[in-house]
Amino acid sequence: MELRTKEMVTSMGLYALLTMVIYQVALSQAGTAFDPRLIAAGLLWLAFVFTSMLGLNRSLVHEKDQGCIEALLLSPVDRPVIFFAKVVGNLLFLLVVEVLTIPVFAFLFLQGRGLGGELWMIALILAAASVGIAGVGTLLATMSVNTTGKDFILAVLFIPLMYPLLLAAVSGTNAAILGGTAAAAEFWQAMAIVGAYDAIMLLAAFALYEFIIGA
Repeated sequence: MELRTKEMVTSMGLYALLTMVIYQVALSQAGTAFDPRLIAAGLLWLAFVFTSMLGLNRSLVHEKDQGCIEALLLSPVDRPVIFFAKVVGNLLFLLVVEVLTIPVFAFLFLQGRGLGGELWMIALILAAASVGIAGVGTLLATMSVNTTGKDFILAVLFIPLMYPLLLAAVSGTNAAILGGTAAAAEFWQAMAIVGAYDAIMLLAAFALYEFIIGA
């Protein structure tokens, strides 16, 4: 359905672009001496986290309202397969938004300022951290969709659980943007944390999903 309407991707993309505009307004008085690269990683992940929460919530709400979840549960498909299918779908939407957002961010804030690290390092940390966001986010969105304050519940659960992942993602992205002699070590340390988080949390989500979606 999303492939036909593109409603979720459009909403997420527009939300991310509006966030970039707000950043631009907030930093408009910082002066030319201020180097936006120092806070670029934090700004990017802030936008991605809030954009992903918007998309995760909408993906489950649409399916619940139209009875798709019940149809999936009645189909002869293992529930863990449903979980991984939804994780892959949410991951693809998030990656599309990230690919669209980064050039806009670079145009608004990084013109004339060189990239200290390597571009592939940014792509790698974005992809790895997005896997964790999609996996944990899909589980939490499934938990919160049946509650009355689903937007609030998702945010309350999502941010604390994402905290270690976001710290590592910001650290790795910051090393990739700024570069320097210690950048490689800092980047790979962050990647190790992100990889461990993805593995642990995806296994936990996989084990819990059958119980949660059937509750």
